[in-house]
Amino acid sequence: MARKAVLKTMNFIKKAQIFLKEVYVELKKVSWLSKKELLKYTLIVIAFTLIAAAFLGGLDYIFSWFLKTFIVYRY
Repeated sequence: MARKAVLKTMNFIKKAQIFLKEVYVELKKVSWLSKKELLKYTLIVIAFTLIAAAFLGGLDYIFSWFLKTFIVYRY
């Protein structure tokens, strides 16, 4: 019984080793961005995020002002 558990564990470890070796081989094939491209795209994402946050914040402010002014205080 214990021998089967040891064999299963060894089999799992062997499979994990094979998997990690295959991952390493595949990662060597990946075309990675240069530092310049990475910085460019990172700044684009940050800028877009800030613009979207400002837009949604502005809409939230306008809608809450509208609700307070015309709906909440009337009742």
